[in-house]
Amino acid sequence: MKPKRRYKRGYSVAVLIGLEENLAVLWKVFSQVVKCVTTVRLEGARKDVKALYRFHERIINALRPSLKEGMRSVVLASPAKSSFSKSFLAHIQLHHTWLAKGVSKVSISEVVGSACTLPNVASLVNSPVFRKMLSETVLVEAEVLVELLEKRLNASGRDALVFYSLWEIHDLIFNAGKPGKPKPDFLLITDAYLSSFRPKNKLHRLMQVAANRAVKVKIVDGKSPAGARVTQFGGIVLLATAA
Repeated sequence: MKPKRRYKRGYSVAVLIGLEENLAVLWKVFSQVVKCVTTVRLEGARKDVKALYRFHERIINALRPSLKEGMRSVVLASPAKSSFSKSFLAHIQLHHTWLAKGVSKVSISEVVGSACTLPNVASLVNSPVFRKMLSETVLVEAEVLVELLEKRLNASGRDALVFYSLWEIHDLIFNAGKPGKPKPDFLLITDAYLSSFRPKNKLHRLMQVAANRAVKVKIVDGKSPAGARVTQFGGIVLLATAA
Protein backbone atom coordinates (compact mmCIF):
# COMPACT_ATOMS: atom_id res chain seq x y z
CA MET A 1 0.00 0.00 0.00
CA LYS A 2 1.47 3.30 -1.13
CA PRO A 3 1.78 6.03 1.50
CA LYS A 4 -0.63 8.92 1.05
CA ARG A 5 0.99 11.72 -0.89
CA ARG A 6 0.98 15.02 0.96
CA TYR A 7 0.32 18.14 -1.07
CA LYS A 8 2.25 21.34 -0.57
CA ARG A 9 0.07 24.29 0.26
CA GLY A 10 2.91 26.75 0.83
CA TYR A 11 2.47 29.80 3.03
CA SER A 12 -0.72 31.80 3.55
CA VAL A 13 -1.16 34.85 1.34
CA ALA A 14 -4.70 36.20 1.67
CA VAL A 15 -8.36 35.50 2.35
CA LEU A 16 -10.57 35.56 -0.73
CA ILE A 17 -14.27 36.21 -0.18
CA GLY A 18 -16.62 35.37 -3.04
CA LEU A 19 -19.77 37.45 -2.67
CA GLU A 20 -22.97 36.54 -4.51
CA GLU A 21 -26.66 37.43 -4.24
CA ASN A 22 -27.48 34.95 -1.47
CA LEU A 23 -24.16 33.67 -0.16
CA ALA A 24 -20.48 34.32 0.53
CA VAL A 25 -17.70 31.75 0.29
CA LEU A 26 -14.44 32.29 2.18
CA TRP A 27 -11.19 30.83 0.83
CA LYS A 28 -7.65 30.81 2.16
CA VAL A 29 -5.21 31.58 -0.64
CA PHE A 30 -1.82 29.94 -0.08
CA SER A 31 1.26 30.36 -2.25
CA GLN A 32 0.56 27.02 -3.94
CA VAL A 33 -3.08 26.09 -3.33
CA VAL A 34 -6.48 27.53 -2.42
CA LYS A 35 -8.57 26.02 0.39
CA CYS A 36 -12.25 26.60 1.11
CA VAL A 37 -12.90 27.79 4.67
CA THR A 38 -16.68 28.11 4.92
CA THR A 39 -19.88 29.23 3.20
CA VAL A 40 -22.14 31.88 4.72
CA ARG A 41 -25.71 32.12 3.43
CA LEU A 42 -28.05 35.08 3.44
CA GLU A 43 -31.18 34.28 5.45
CA GLY A 44 -33.79 36.54 3.91
CA ALA A 45 -33.64 39.06 1.07
CA ARG A 46 -30.92 41.61 0.31
CA LYS A 47 -33.48 44.39 0.40
CA ASP A 48 -34.19 43.47 4.04
CA VAL A 49 -31.77 45.74 5.93
CA LYS A 50 -31.71 43.58 9.07
CA ALA A 51 -31.16 40.36 7.12
CA LEU A 52 -28.31 41.96 5.17
CA TYR A 53 -26.75 43.26 8.40
CA ARG A 54 -26.83 39.78 9.96
CA PHE A 55 -25.35 38.31 6.76
CA HIS A 56 -22.44 40.74 6.79
CA GLU A 57 -21.85 40.13 10.50
CA ARG A 58 -21.64 36.38 9.89
CA ILE A 59 -19.02 37.00 7.20
CA ILE A 60 -16.99 39.09 9.67
CA ASN A 61 -17.27 36.34 12.28
CA ALA A 62 -16.15 33.74 9.74
CA LEU A 63 -13.18 35.98 8.90
CA ARG A 64 -12.05 36.46 12.51
CA PRO A 65 -10.07 33.16 12.90
CA SER A 66 -7.93 34.06 9.88
CA LEU A 67 -7.33 37.53 11.28
CA LYS A 68 -6.26 36.04 14.61
CA GLU A 69 -3.73 33.91 12.70
CA GLY A 70 -2.20 37.10 11.34
CA MET A 71 -3.86 37.30 7.94
CA ARG A 72 -4.14 40.94 6.92
CA SER A 73 -4.84 40.74 3.17
CA VAL A 74 -8.46 40.30 2.07
CA VAL A 75 -9.76 40.20 -1.49
CA LEU A 76 -13.46 40.64 -2.27
CA ALA A 77 -14.74 39.08 -5.49
CA SER A 78 -18.20 39.76 -6.90
CA PRO A 79 -19.85 39.56 -10.35
CA ALA A 80 -19.62 42.46 -12.77
CA LYS A 81 -22.23 45.21 -12.32
CA SER A 82 -23.11 43.96 -8.82
CA SER A 83 -22.82 46.01 -5.63
CA PHE A 84 -22.10 43.09 -3.29
CA SER A 85 -18.49 44.08 -2.52
CA LYS A 86 -19.38 47.77 -2.10
CA SER A 87 -22.19 46.86 0.27
CA PHE A 88 -19.89 44.70 2.42
CA LEU A 89 -17.20 47.41 2.46
CA ALA A 90 -19.79 49.98 3.58
CA HIS A 91 -20.74 47.64 6.44
CA ILE A 92 -17.09 47.39 7.52
CA GLN A 93 -16.61 51.16 7.40
CA LEU A 94 -19.73 51.71 9.49
CA HIS A 95 -19.50 48.90 12.05
CA HIS A 96 -15.89 47.63 12.06
CA THR A 97 -13.55 50.60 11.90
CA TRP A 98 -11.03 48.58 13.95
CA LEU A 99 -10.15 46.76 10.71
CA ALA A 100 -8.60 49.97 9.41
CA LYS A 101 -6.50 50.90 12.44
CA GLY A 102 -3.20 49.96 14.06
CA VAL A 103 -1.93 46.38 14.11
CA SER A 104 -5.46 45.16 13.29
CA LYS A 105 -5.43 47.06 9.99
CA VAL A 106 -6.51 44.92 7.05
CA SER A 107 -5.66 45.62 3.43
CA ILE A 108 -8.88 45.05 1.44
CA SER A 109 -9.12 45.07 -2.35
CA GLU A 110 -11.83 44.25 -4.88
CA VAL A 111 -11.82 42.16 -8.03
CA VAL A 112 -14.54 41.41 -10.57
CA GLY A 113 -15.36 37.72 -10.89
CA SER A 114 -17.05 34.75 -9.28
CA ALA A 115 -15.34 32.93 -6.39
CA CYS A 116 -18.00 30.54 -5.12
CA THR A 117 -16.80 27.26 -6.65
CA LEU A 118 -13.33 25.75 -6.89
CA PRO A 119 -13.21 25.96 -10.73
CA ASN A 120 -14.24 29.64 -10.53
CA VAL A 121 -11.59 30.34 -7.92
CA ALA A 122 -8.87 28.46 -9.82
CA SER A 123 -9.61 30.51 -12.93
CA LEU A 124 -9.71 33.76 -10.95
CA VAL A 125 -6.52 33.35 -8.88
CA ASN A 126 -4.49 32.33 -11.93
CA SER A 127 -5.48 35.39 -13.94
CA PRO A 128 -2.79 38.09 -14.42
CA VAL A 129 -5.17 40.77 -13.12
CA PHE A 130 -5.76 38.92 -9.86
CA ARG A 131 -2.08 38.10 -9.33
CA LYS A 132 -1.10 41.73 -9.85
CA MET A 133 -3.84 43.02 -7.56
CA LEU A 134 -3.01 40.43 -4.89
CA SER A 135 0.69 41.30 -4.91
CA GLU A 136 -0.20 44.96 -4.41
CA THR A 137 -2.56 44.11 -1.54
CA VAL A 138 0.04 41.91 0.19
CA LEU A 139 2.64 44.64 -0.29
CA VAL A 140 0.46 47.12 1.60
CA GLU A 141 0.01 44.58 4.40
CA ALA A 142 3.75 43.97 4.67
CA GLU A 143 4.43 47.71 4.78
CA VAL A 144 2.09 48.05 7.78
CA LEU A 145 4.00 45.34 9.64
CA VAL A 146 7.39 46.84 8.79
CA GLU A 147 6.10 50.23 9.98
CA LEU A 148 5.36 48.50 13.29
CA LEU A 149 8.88 47.04 13.23
CA GLU A 150 10.38 50.52 12.75
CA LYS A 151 8.34 51.89 15.66
CA ARG A 152 9.62 49.09 17.90
CA LEU A 153 13.21 49.75 16.80
CA ASN A 154 12.88 53.46 17.54
CA ALA A 155 11.17 52.91 20.88
CA SER A 156 13.04 52.80 24.15
CA GLY A 157 12.76 50.75 27.29
CA ARG A 158 10.25 47.96 27.68
CA ASP A 159 8.54 48.47 24.32
CA ALA A 160 11.68 47.99 22.22
CA LEU A 161 11.39 44.21 21.88
CA VAL A 162 12.70 43.07 18.50
CA PHE A 163 14.50 39.73 18.14
CA TYR A 164 16.33 38.45 15.06
CA SER A 165 18.47 35.68 16.51
CA LEU A 166 16.90 32.34 15.58
CA TRP A 167 17.95 30.90 18.93
CA GLU A 168 16.21 33.72 20.83
CA ILE A 169 13.12 33.51 18.62
CA HIS A 170 12.91 29.74 19.12
CA ASP A 171 13.26 30.14 22.90
CA LEU A 172 10.60 32.85 23.16
CA ILE A 173 8.04 31.01 21.04
CA PHE A 174 8.49 27.60 22.64
CA ASN A 175 8.45 29.13 26.12
CA ALA A 176 5.66 31.63 25.47
CA GLY A 177 3.50 32.19 28.53
CA LYS A 178 6.15 31.40 31.10
CA PRO A 179 6.61 33.96 33.91
CA GLY A 180 8.97 36.78 33.01
CA LYS A 181 9.09 35.87 29.32
CA PRO A 182 8.12 38.50 26.70
CA LYS A 183 4.94 37.74 24.79
CA PRO A 184 5.64 37.04 21.07
CA ASP A 185 3.30 39.03 18.79
CA PHE A 186 4.48 38.92 15.18
CA LEU A 187 6.90 36.60 13.40
CA LEU A 188 8.10 38.01 10.06
CA ILE A 189 9.96 35.74 7.63
CA THR A 190 11.04 36.41 4.05
CA ASP A 191 10.13 33.87 1.38
CA ALA A 192 13.85 33.55 0.54
CA TYR A 193 14.68 32.65 4.14
CA LEU A 194 11.84 30.12 4.19
CA SER A 195 12.93 28.42 0.97
CA SER A 196 16.66 28.28 1.83
CA PHE A 197 16.45 27.28 5.51
CA ARG A 198 17.70 23.79 6.35
CA PRO A 199 16.42 21.61 7.91
CA LYS A 200 13.10 22.91 6.60
CA ASN A 201 10.97 20.88 9.03
CA LYS A 202 12.59 22.72 11.96
CA LEU A 203 11.42 26.10 10.66
CA HIS A 204 7.96 24.75 9.79
CA ARG A 205 7.70 23.38 13.32
CA LEU A 206 8.61 26.81 14.73
CA MET A 207 5.95 28.47 12.56
CA GLN A 208 3.32 25.91 13.57
CA VAL A 209 4.03 26.31 17.29
CA ALA A 210 3.94 30.09 16.86
CA ALA A 211 0.53 29.90 15.17
CA ASN A 212 -0.78 27.54 17.86
CA ARG A 213 0.25 30.07 20.50
CA ALA A 214 -1.53 32.98 18.80
CA VAL A 215 1.64 34.48 17.33
CA LYS A 216 0.83 36.11 13.98
CA VAL A 217 3.13 34.62 11.34
CA LYS A 218 3.69 36.53 8.09
CA ILE A 219 5.77 35.56 5.07
CA VAL A 220 6.94 38.61 3.12
CA ASP A 221 8.35 38.88 -0.39
CA GLY A 222 12.10 39.32 0.02
CA LYS A 223 12.24 41.48 -3.13
CA SER A 224 9.73 44.01 -1.79
CA PRO A 225 10.82 47.06 0.24
CA ALA A 226 9.33 45.45 3.36
CA GLY A 227 11.12 42.18 2.62
CA ALA A 228 14.39 44.01 2.06
CA ARG A 229 14.09 45.52 5.55
CA VAL A 230 13.48 42.11 7.13
CA THR A 231 16.40 40.70 5.10
CA GLN A 232 18.67 43.24 6.79
CA PHE A 233 18.00 41.33 10.01
CA GLY A 234 18.84 38.01 8.40
CA GLY A 235 15.39 37.22 7.00
CA ILE A 236 13.53 36.53 10.23
CA VAL A 237 12.29 38.95 12.92
CA LEU A 238 10.12 38.50 15.99
CA LEU A 239 8.22 41.41 17.56
CA ALA A 240 7.28 40.88 21.20
CA THR A 241 5.63 42.64 24.13
CA ALA A 242 7.25 42.87 27.54
CA ALA A 243 5.85 40.57 30.23
